[in-house]
Amino acid sequence: MTLPRKGSRLITVGDAVYRWRVRHKPTYNQGNGWSSMTFAVELAENPGNALRVVLPYTRPDNWLLEQSMGVSPGLVAHCIYRAISKGWTPDRPGSAHRLELTRGELSPPHPAMAVTYTWVAEHQDELLDARES
Repeated sequence: MTLPRKGSRLITVGDAVYRWRVRHKPTYNQGNGWSSMTFAVELAENPGNALRVVLPYTRPDNWLLEQSMGVSPGLVAHCIYRAISKGWTPDRPGSAHRLELTRGELSPPHPAMAVTYTWVAEHQDELLDARES
C-alpha cells in the first residue's frame, strides 16, 4: 500500500528520494496519550515496503498535554538511515518494516538532533554499500 501524496513530504537521503507522512489527525488512543507518535516512510518512486516509525513520545496535539514531540526532516533522515542499517529494504515488496525508537536514542533532545548528523557522517559509506548489495 502506498502513502497518499496529499499531506506527505519528500526528502532525499543519500541518492534516494523518499515520501514521508504523519497521520493528519490523532487516533483516539494517540489523542489520549495512550499510544505513541508514529509516521510512515517509503520510496517516492516505485515503493516497495514501507517503514513505520514509532517514537517514544505522544503527538503534540494530544488532548491531555502529555510530553510530546514533533517530526522534522532531520529526524526522518535519521530514521531512514537507522532502518536501512537494521535491514529495511525500501525497494523490495513486503510487509512494513517497524522501527521503534527509545528516549535514549533521541538524545540530545529532538529539536537539535545533533546526533543524527554525526551518526550519518560516520556511517554514510557503510549504509550506501549496504543499500547497493
